[in-house]
Amino acid sequence: MTVPGTTEDHRAETGADALRPHAEDAFAHELRALAAADDRPRPERWRLSPRAVATYLLGGTLPDGTVITPKYVGPRRIVEVAVTTLATDRALLLLGVPGTAKTWVSEHLAAAVSGDSTLLVQGTAGTPEEAIRYGWNYARLLAHGPSRDALVPSPVMRAMADGMTARVEELTRIPADVQDTLITILSEKTLPIPELGQEVQAVRGFNLIATANDRDRGVNDLSSALRRRFNTVVLPLPETPEAEVDIVSRRVDQIGRSLDLPGAPEGIDEIRRVVTVFRELRDGVTTDGRTKLKSPSGTLSTAEAISVVTNGLALAAHFGDGALRPADVAAGILGAVVRDPAADRVIWQEYLETVVRERDGWKDFYRACREVSA
Repeated sequence: MTVPGTTEDHRAETGADALRPHAEDAFAHELRALAAADDRPRPERWRLSPRAVATYLLGGTLPDGTVITPKYVGPRRIVEVAVTTLATDRALLLLGVPGTAKTWVSEHLAAAVSGDSTLLVQGTAGTPEEAIRYGWNYARLLAHGPSRDALVPSPVMRAMADGMTARVEELTRIPADVQDTLITILSEKTLPIPELGQEVQAVRGFNLIATANDRDRGVNDLSSALRRRFNTVVLPLPETPEAEVDIVSRRVDQIGRSLDLPGAPEGIDEIRRVVTVFRELRDGVTTDGRTKLKSPSGTLSTAEAISVVTNGLALAAHFGDGALRPADVAAGILGAVVRDPAADRVIWQEYLETVVRERDGWKDFYRACREVSA
């Protein structure tokens, strides 16, 4: 039974029609299977044990044959440290360059630990203090004065009261004075409500996951007092081309199925090509180490590679023969590489002429890129 106006009611209405289901909905069958097979101790109010949470993130096969798909492809120890942090009273800060799956990991951790990834504060330059603490229903406030009925709890306050996992995305985008409202919450595990002479104390199970882009240092750096309240886990870029190709392939397949795009079984060559271009320009050197390159201003992240390939797959499906070809990804690569029309275009043209043009098996790709770059 669902209650009108609640999250459960909304999920019941949208169901399979949601363009992008929450992690706990999209992978509900895996979470149920893990819970049924999980015989290890679970922290208070956790849906799964820490080991089962790690299995959910990293993938595996359960004794009953259920296959748990990997949500994160990377060092196992990173996931283990993140999970064990959440099992303590320390908050977790996921730090990394754009496109290292910080938000993705944050969402799936909350889904596995609390069964709800929606207690989210999206950090922006305009995020107010009320988004982290609480606000007011001004109609009730004016009619009846300050009361708990007039108070509008933030996602963080709700997580504290229910022993759930709250999420704060792009923490360093939030103004410094608003960031510091988290200090009392994370150190004292309490949220004062001075207008009512009351407070909300966090119950066991509460914790917080924040994400931050380390390219944003200097935007709104965390105060030392706030940084001490977090255990920081740095999510690296994929170590090898093979790992990055695997990540892109998996995510493109998931996104493609949600958009009813046909699969591209022969598209692995183009995925590998996109990943190679991005890695070489990102690293400033060709794969064989022989040619040094200038790096463009963009990040050329794994997330951008996923976007380029997904867009290419849509082009192939709707305007081609369904097979992913160089012409389908060329425009997307150009858009990802050339962010600064002056400097980046020169870098891209130089890369095309000195590397792509001379590479065996890349002639069609070279021609497609030249055509869209003209």
